[in-house]
Amino acid sequence: MSARTWFITGSSRGFGREWAIAALERGDSVAATARDTGSLDDLVERFGDRILPLKLDVTDRAAVFDAVETAHRRFGRLDVVVNNAGYGQFGLIEEISEAEARAQFETNVFGALWVTQAALPILREQGSGHILQVSSIGGISAFPNIGIYNASKWALEAFSQSLAQEVAGFGVKVTLIEPGGYSTDWGGSSAKHAAPLAAYDEFREQAAEARKARIGSPGDPVATREAVLKVVDAEHPPLRIFFGDGPLRTATADYESRLAEWREWEPVSIEAHGKKD
Repeated sequence: MSARTWFITGSSRGFGREWAIAALERGDSVAATARDTGSLDDLVERFGDRILPLKLDVTDRAAVFDAVETAHRRFGRLDVVVNNAGYGQFGLIEEISEAEARAQFETNVFGALWVTQAALPILREQGSGHILQVSSIGGISAFPNIGIYNASKWALEAFSQSLAQEVAGFGVKVTLIEPGGYSTDWGGSSAKHAAPLAAYDEFREQAAEARKARIGSPGDPVATREAVLKVVDAEHPPLRIFFGDGPLRTATADYESRLAEWREWEPVSIEAHGKKD
C-alpha cells in the first residue's frame, strides 16, 4: 500500500495526536493542526519533514482554507481528512448561555464544515479520499448535562450522512467515528462548564452518577490507533463505527425505545396524514 497523506485537526492531544502517530509510524505523512504547534515539537523531531505542523483555529474559515491549501502544496495530495478538533460543553439546557451555545457549534459543527468544504475540491479532483468525522455516542443519543454538545454532534452526523451520498460518485468516502468514554482530556481541562443553577443541583449529581455507570471503564486512546488504520484501509469503510466497548449497548437500548414509541403512536401518525386520494 502506498503512503498516504493525512490532514488532522486537533492534533495536540487525544485522538488527533494518537492517529497522527499511527499514520507517521507506518510511513504516511501528516499535516497536523493545533492551536499551539509547540505541542507537536516532539513529533517533528521524531518524524522530520513527514509531519507539517500548522497553527489553526478551525472556527476561522479563511484560515482553514489556507491551511488545507498549504498542506496540499507541501505533500501534493490529501488522502485522509480527519475532523477531530472539538470540545465538550457541560451544562443543563437552561444553564447554557447564548455565547456558549454559539461557540460550541462554531467549533464542533462549523469547524468541521469548513475543513470538509476546503478539502472536497482536492479530493474530487483526485477521484479519491476519505473524510473521518469524529462524532460521539452522544451524536446518536443524548444525555443530560451535555445537551448542547449532543446537539452539535447530531448536526455533524446529519450533514455527514448527506455528504456521504453527495460525494460517493467522486470516489470520496465518509466515516463517522463515534467513540464512547475514553481516557482523554475531553472532560478535563479542554471542557467548558456553564454556570450552574441551584434548582438543578440534585439532578446534576444524579446525571453525573449515571454517566459514570454508563461509561464504566474508559477506553485506552492508544488502542484506537490500529482501529483507525483498519477503517481507512478498508475497501468499503463504514459510514458509522463505534469506538469502544459500550456504545452499541447504549445505542441499541435507545433505538429500540424509539421504535417502540413510534409504533405505539403509529395510529395517530397515520391519522395526521389525512385522507388518502
